[in-house]
Amino acid sequence: MKLLLIDTCGATGTIALAETNGAILTTATLPGRTASERLIPAIKTLFADHATTLQSLNAIAIVHGPGSFTGVRIGLSAAKGLCEALAIPLIAISRLAVLAELAPQSPHVHALLDAGRGEFYYGEYANGICLRELLRTRDELQSADLHGQPVIICEPIAESLPLLAPQLVSEPQAQDALPIALRRMQNEEFDDIATIDANYVRRTDAEIFAKPKPAPGTPTR
Repeated sequence: MKLLLIDTCGATGTIALAETNGAILTTATLPGRTASERLIPAIKTLFADHATTLQSLNAIAIVHGPGSFTGVRIGLSAAKGLCEALAIPLIAISRLAVLAELAPQSPHVHALLDAGRGEFYYGEYANGICLRELLRTRDELQSADLHGQPVIICEPIAESLPLLAPQLVSEPQAQDALPIALRRMQNEEFDDIATIDANYVRRTDAEIFAKPKPAPGTPTR
């Protein structure tokens, strides 16, 4: 049984072919944000080099964000199209969850990705289960009580969050999503190809539309 893993969220895209027993068969890299032109050809080459076919796949796992808007859309569209054509299940996995999976052994992990403009994608996980994924500002994170639990990053953002003392790991690649994908396959937790969308990790409507509190002494109307 074989599984194709795709991750086009970061600066460099990656794909991997794995057995459902946990063995990575082969991997490939898409340099410099070239997923739009090279993803499908790279997948075909990956299978040809390994002397197998797309029809041998049992499922496809796609890391569907957060990350590069264009990269996420390209990877997700390709994964959905292949799953529809091959009539196989789709597993959509958060990039924050993959990042948390790279943490040193700990039952409770926090993962951070740079969202730009002084904001961060934040995910909290306990024993591999997502407790929450939110968009947070630097000040919100600096004031958060994370109980000394590990905070994992894959980008040079540690200096902007000194109170969290984050641990830097390598940028996640497609093969790093394999443990999560295998757990999802075992539990038959698949995504609806028709409705699954990119994982943008936006603020909630309550936060977006919340009225700021007036400063003390400000007259009200």
